[in-house]
Amino acid sequence: MEHEVSVITGIQALLSMDTEQFDVTPVYLTKKNEMYIGEDIGKIECYKDIPSLLKRSQRVILVNEDGRFLLQPFPQKLFGGKKAVEIDVAFPAVHGTNVEDGTLQGYLKTIGIPFVGCDVTASAVGMEKFVQKSVLKEYDIPLLPGKIYKLSDYAKLDTMLDSVEMTFGYPVIVKPVNLGSSVGISVAKDREALTQAMDDAFRYATKVLVEHAITNLREINCAVLGDENDAEASEIEEPMHSEEILSYEDKYVSNAKGSGQKGMASVARKIPAEVSAEMRDEIRSLAVKAFQALGCNGVARIDFMIDSDNGKLYFNEINTIPGSLAFYLFEPIGVPYKELLTRMIKLALKRVRTEQAITFSFDTNILNTASFGGSKGAKR
Repeated sequence: MEHEVSVITGIQALLSMDTEQFDVTPVYLTKKNEMYIGEDIGKIECYKDIPSLLKRSQRVILVNEDGRFLLQPFPQKLFGGKKAVEIDVAFPAVHGTNVEDGTLQGYLKTIGIPFVGCDVTASAVGMEKFVQKSVLKEYDIPLLPGKIYKLSDYAKLDTMLDSVEMTFGYPVIVKPVNLGSSVGISVAKDREALTQAMDDAFRYATKVLVEHAITNLREINCAVLGDENDAEASEIEEPMHSEEILSYEDKYVSNAKGSGQKGMASVARKIPAEVSAEMRDEIRSLAVKAFQALGCNGVARIDFMIDSDNGKLYFNEINTIPGSLAFYLFEPIGVPYKELLTRMIKLALKRVRTEQAITFSFDTNILNTASFGGSKGAKR
């Protein structure tokens, strides 16, 4: 599901990129983690028949050849093969497990190519909801208490359900611990619904996070652009949805019909959200604080919850590569999409310059002097 959303986000970015500054090569990453380039890779209509698209496209692999980063045709032919495409920076526009969670970032880091967005650590923590909570707790970000349940707990279903009831009561919200786009998330108001919620969540993850569910909930989102040293908040929004939580269908499916490639930009929402000036300032301030606490870079969207019964504000989660890159939240504060993308690329290059000034390794002669003989004891 998030694979298809990634295609939409990527093509949106491609169509809005400043082509006077950048020569852009769209790369399609398949569900099998294979990379393809070609004339039709950047055309949304061609993804209606992906097998056909791949047949007329070129599979490539990313290689570092003496500091030059190449999209090398694969398999490489000795004679008459296509030439490699050289690139300077990668721009991940991907959502979900095995791409947004630090996995893809780790691959790019190993290759050595500069890339846009959060680094490995921030990406991983941004996806893992319970670790995320643990970090933000140290920064006094307001959070709902939560508890993790593992597969070993799920194997003892009644005991696990008893634990949830004793810890939280009802209603509760059940979430796969490391998934985005509201996949596998549901609210339970009794034991039967809790059982179903757990069954659904454990379909998508080996660990599940349970929290008390706010009965009279308002969801408010705010995006942030920058890095851990300098960042600014966007305008805030209130998504409007059909259920107690903003579902995957609300975000994407219901808006896909006849909307071309609008993605998250087509979700019904109020921008700006109708809150007091004081609450708006608090949300924007907390968004920047959370963004920087997690060491983020580029653009991330932070989702908050307001308990309308008492007016309390809580951090919900962060999306380190938000749908549509949250461009619709920056346009109201005077940052058009093209400028947003350019600034994200410049932030990536700034990080490279900073890292190049840091010593990550130093030369020693340990291997020249090491002895791996069969001595039973050290000699003095």
